[in-house]
Amino acid sequence: MADLDALRLRFARALDAARGGEGGPDPVPYADNLLARWQEPQRHYHTLTHLTAVLDHVDVLEAHAADPDVVRLAAWFHDAVYLPDRSENEERSAHLAERALPEAGVEPAKVAEVARLVRLTVTHDPAEDDRDGQVLCDADLAILAAPPSAYAAYAAEVREEYHFVPDDAFRQGRSDVLRQLLALPRLFHTPYGREHWTATARYNLAAELEMLSP
Repeated sequence: MADLDALRLRFARALDAARGGEGGPDPVPYADNLLARWQEPQRHYHTLTHLTAVLDHVDVLEAHAADPDVVRLAAWFHDAVYLPDRSENEERSAHLAERALPEAGVEPAKVAEVARLVRLTVTHDPAEDDRDGQVLCDADLAILAAPPSAYAAYAAEVREEYHFVPDDAFRQGRSDVLRQLLALPRLFHTPYGREHWTATARYNLAAELEMLSP
């Protein structure tokens, strides 16, 4: 069970740092709005557990980031809008950040960067010099390198989110996603991610793809 008070504190710290320590509106209502979104009933994988994991992985990778607190805010917003049957979740999540963060006292340049990072999670393909994008994308995809039992639970949760898709169609669509991931020249972009996560992630992806094959 997620510790809501601990998550509120993590959001407040990231928001205060992004505001430059100059104060502003109380972070708690903004945190609570996001926490409510992450607990919506249609979510099975994209839950508070995923949010916490992404934040934890940002902490692991923060030395690589240009502005780790902006990356943390992007992590909070990156799946804040999530409906499994819709294709514009990342765009709507970015719009939410663009509305909420200026009101919360974040300067326009940092708001724009948060929104850019959220939109980057459509492709998970940051540029070579995009250190913040590399950290967020690696943190978001770190689940691929989980121990096999945890990876199997993740795959089952993804299937639950797409319960409305018939089995044959889901197997085909999921297999296509796995093949695309395996075909990427690199799954992870940070030095830490490449060194510590790549081999396990490729093993997990290949194993799932084999299980989905008829």
